[in-house]
Amino acid sequence: MSGALAHQARGSGAMPRRGYRQAAGPGTGARSFVSGLKTAYFGSALYRLTLGGRVPDSLDFDPADPYPGEALRGDALFQGRFSFAGYDIVAPNRPLWEPVGAPPPWIEEMHAFGWLRHFRANGGETARRHARALVGDWISHYGTWHPVMWRPDILGYRIASWLQNAAFLLNGGDESFRTMFFDCLARQARHLGRTGVENVAGARRIAALKGMLYACVCLPRGEKRLDAVLKRLDTELRRQILADGGHVERSPAVQAMVLADLAETRKLLLDANRLPSEALISAIDRMAPMLRTFRHGDGGLALFNGATEMSAESVEQVLTLADARGRALSGAPHSGFQRLSAGRTLVLVDAGVPPTLGDVAHAGTLSFEMSAGRQRLVVNCGAMPGGDAQWRRALAGTPAHSTLTIGDTDSAVFAEGGGALRRPGEVQCARNESEGDVWIDARHDGYLASHGAIHRRRLYLAAGGDDLRGEDSLISPERYRVTVRFHLHPDVQASQVRDGSTILLRPPGGMGWRFRTAGAEVTLTESVYFGAAGQRRRSEQILLTAEAGGDLPPLKWAFRKYPGGR
Repeated sequence: MSGALAHQARGSGAMPRRGYRQAAGPGTGARSFVSGLKTAYFGSALYRLTLGGRVPDSLDFDPADPYPGEALRGDALFQGRFSFAGYDIVAPNRPLWEPVGAPPPWIEEMHAFGWLRHFRANGGETARRHARALVGDWISHYGTWHPVMWRPDILGYRIASWLQNAAFLLNGGDESFRTMFFDCLARQARHLGRTGVENVAGARRIAALKGMLYACVCLPRGEKRLDAVLKRLDTELRRQILADGGHVERSPAVQAMVLADLAETRKLLLDANRLPSEALISAIDRMAPMLRTFRHGDGGLALFNGATEMSAESVEQVLTLADARGRALSGAPHSGFQRLSAGRTLVLVDAGVPPTLGDVAHAGTLSFEMSAGRQRLVVNCGAMPGGDAQWRRALAGTPAHSTLTIGDTDSAVFAEGGGALRRPGEVQCARNESEGDVWIDARHDGYLASHGAIHRRRLYLAAGGDDLRGEDSLISPERYRVTVRFHLHPDVQASQVRDGSTILLRPPGGMGWRFRTAGAEVTLTESVYFGAAGQRRRSEQILLTAEAGGDLPPLKWAFRKYPGGR
């Protein structure tokens, strides 16, 4: 890990990031008071009584789970190995719903119950009995309102999963389990329909609405609420899905998650002989090409704004369900991303303003990732969804991205409870193409308030894909000491040539690349990579340090294939 990144990971002088504690601000006290009243009411015996009502004894519609389960994961769950969000927790004797030290993403996935499909894939009465036992145990512990486990988005995912797997769970079960299951399912649906989705935003709100739609379509007497929920979903799609198909949170992982939820919702409606709205169909058709835009040659996702790679198979499942044929975009002006592709080389650039909605914003403006064929070469450090807060803050900082920093200053700083304390107000990007060559000329003003400087980055990818050149400069009357980082994928072996300005890169498979620069001090040092959720890998990074700004020329660098490289 670089000195700057280690400094942030220790928390020394690190700025707080959004999403971990509620920041104080105007109206916070009033919101906390109202939230406290709701918590007291929802947790009361009186409120539990209001959730009572007629217990269904069957479904109006039996929905299919659009995703296949994995029998091997079902076996692991049967043995008490719970692997969620990149973290493994073993509890062979009884389920641990809130294990000590489990990160929030693990808790959320555990209580969302999407893993029921793995029991279903395993098949057999033993799998059914074990799945029923887990559901029954959950109901005994969390069958009444809980501030986290009944959060609207988690509730939405759980309702959908229980309904998708209802036939599997109920087949062969006794009447007492059937009554308990339907009673708890109806109570959750009533709470979600009653409280709405106002205390969640962005992708979480769409997940909650999906759950509400499942309840409306599948549970008795839900039809009368269906149109209102569909209209609310259309409103959210207009707010959250940009004209180029990107989601407003600007995260490849969130893009995949929201597209999956919308494609699943469309399938539910079609299977139930309901016509999806034009807004829903249009959103899916626009989002699928944008998800393809974020894919590297290995089929996984780029690491922007809190994203991890995801497996190529998982991404492909989402795209298959979406069933939208549009190709990856070369430029997404509304979302703020650029895709440069030539030969077998791909470069993905973050050329947009960091998001303020959601809790995944990273200060990585004008960072880029590069892959050749199926091998990633230059990357961002990734994200740690859950776990150590200091690591999460460090990975969200500018030094964890392949871009320029002035000193160790982040180009954006986010408030703890949401919103930006400082971020680029404007990001400009121009693109030109000629006979297969591609040029990008971009700049952002994220350092304008702190240093009176604008970062400009120019990229050129030759038509053959064997030559990527870049220039970094500061538009500023003053000179500043800057660092330009190129984080390397852990599978890439790097060595510095004696001339001091050249780095040789040897990815697996023999495709060699040479990095060169002029006018800067070049250092090859350690870094860290969180490409897969919960997994930390050692890696290396190329550091360029120099002065920039004033009348100094741009800092130039290049990646070129070895002569004869494939």
